[in-house]
Amino acid sequence: MSFRRENRGSRSTLFDDIEEGGLRTNSQPRQIDIRDNDKDLDSLHDRVSFLKRLTGDIHEEVETHNRMLDRMGNAMDASRGIMSGTMDRFKKVFEKKSTRRTCVRIIYVVIALLIVIYLIRLIRHFR
Repeated sequence: MSFRRENRGSRSTLFDDIEEGGLRTNSQPRQIDIRDNDKDLDSLHDRVSFLKRLTGDIHEEVETHNRMLDRMGNAMDASRGIMSGTMDRFKKVFEKKSTRRTCVRIIYVVIALLIVIYLIRLIRHFR
């Protein structure tokens, strides 16, 4: 509650100098120096011009980077396609080699069994 009273008091002191139609300070009219006003206005104009050029440069830089990122994304998509094709080929090669190895092992086992059967028959025949 005391905060509200203090707040109202500070508001009244802030706006004490305002009268209908203008400002007053110590009952003396305030003179605005036109030269100071023009100097401040020129300084503000220079700052605004500088900021405008700066934002234009930033915009150009952002556009350049966006184009570069688009090109890089397209290149990455193309390389991803090439890599996926290469990986598919590797999978096929590895599958074929393992299938070939398995077939070769089966053939060796079959040949070994045929030799063993032939030797057994040969031994039986001579007894």
